[in-house]
Amino acid sequence: MPHLMISAAHKSSGKTTVSIGLCAAFRNYGLVVQPFKKGPDYIDPLWLGQAARRPCYNLDFFTMGQQEISNLFSRRMGGADLGIIEGNKGLYDGLDLQGSNSNAALAALLDAPVVLVLDTRGMTRGIAPLILGYQAFDEDIRIAGVILNSVGGSRHESKLRNVIEHYTNVRVVGSVPRNDVVQIDERHLGLMPSNEIEAARNRIEEIAEHVGSNVDLDALLAIARTAGPVERTESIEPQQPIRGDEVSIAYAKDAAFGFYYPDDLEALQRAGARLVPFDTLKDASLPDVDGLFIGGGFPETAMESLERNRSMRDSIKAFIEQGGPAYAECGGLMYLCRSLQWNDRRCEMVGVLPADVTMHQKPQGRGYVRLCETDAHPWGEGETLSQQVNAHEFHYSGLDNLDAAQEFAYKVERGFGVDGVHDGLIHKNLLANYSHMRNVGSNHWAERFVTHVQTCKQQKAIERN
Repeated sequence: MPHLMISAAHKSSGKTTVSIGLCAAFRNYGLVVQPFKKGPDYIDPLWLGQAARRPCYNLDFFTMGQQEISNLFSRRMGGADLGIIEGNKGLYDGLDLQGSNSNAALAALLDAPVVLVLDTRGMTRGIAPLILGYQAFDEDIRIAGVILNSVGGSRHESKLRNVIEHYTNVRVVGSVPRNDVVQIDERHLGLMPSNEIEAARNRIEEIAEHVGSNVDLDALLAIARTAGPVERTESIEPQQPIRGDEVSIAYAKDAAFGFYYPDDLEALQRAGARLVPFDTLKDASLPDVDGLFIGGGFPETAMESLERNRSMRDSIKAFIEQGGPAYAECGGLMYLCRSLQWNDRRCEMVGVLPADVTMHQKPQGRGYVRLCETDAHPWGEGETLSQQVNAHEFHYSGLDNLDAAQEFAYKVERGFGVDGVHDGLIHKNLLANYSHMRNVGSNHWAERFVTHVQTCKQQKAIERN
């Protein structure tokens, strides 16, 4: 099970671009590459998944237990020749003093050799103490190589290589020249909607050529083969629905909405959901379904188009007002409110939630959240209520003019949510959060939502009869 971790000394070192390039370069090399992303994220995994042509899975200590991470990793490595784990932030950065949720902790858990991507701008001799310090900080972490990034030219590269060879025992496995052309505008291209997939793939191939031609792929593969085995304690994941009658759930997948974890979608299917994608910008109405799921995204970048598609907004509003079970996260919540304002523009949205959305210059909620369910939570049937839910949020928007009588599904114990105290707006059979959920052992949200949809479908059938 060859695998390695791509990490860095600090954020914004270029490791995401390098990781994307490596996934595509190794795929072009003829290998089956399985990508992973450490921590909560949607945009990087979309690019990594497109580069590898396999879904990218998130490994996150805050929402998952250690054995759960090992099981997911081992399961998804099935059939792959190489696993590439992209870290987040710096190698040793974490939430606590011990670094228990750091990239280094994940590398140790998965016995993964580490390759550091180092931003070399303005650096020559100083790169040696940086590498030596990272090696000495935790001798159990195997820093097996470094990739020099944003190198200024052949002279700069020669100086860096000489310094590293003289002072350290770490191998330089790549030297990637500075090239602004291959950088990704993640906020706007990150969603990679269907009409931009070809453009995204062209960009990925440019990155693959730039990275692959400046990195020793054979050396990296040899490093990956030094990875240790990963213990797996679970049985094979079931492929058929695990309980209940099948229901159909529409989910928004377009240029405005696209933030879905692949294992969450798979969990919905295993629980008995037939997933039906639809386009909020182009389709005239919702498909004929039993439930609705609108994930996160960037609705503000498509707000005029969302407003123009009045028939879709009316269709969604009618579905929810008639008691249709629905779930929305972040961007989906924004879309379901009355209006969305960004700078000097204001557009009408669906209008089922009694609030107006305003975009701000700084994040209103960012990072991990911990929620406690209230008695009002609409998914009380089926699964036992989770007393505490670990999730994450990242939103620049806030809600204004919220109805004072609004019911909430969660109290916020960590994070911000809607107002620093609450999250999870409830309207009939709709639940809408700013928080993003993961379907994990401590939070079976997918199964609970499918059960909720099944219950609503059964009640509707009884009412018809």
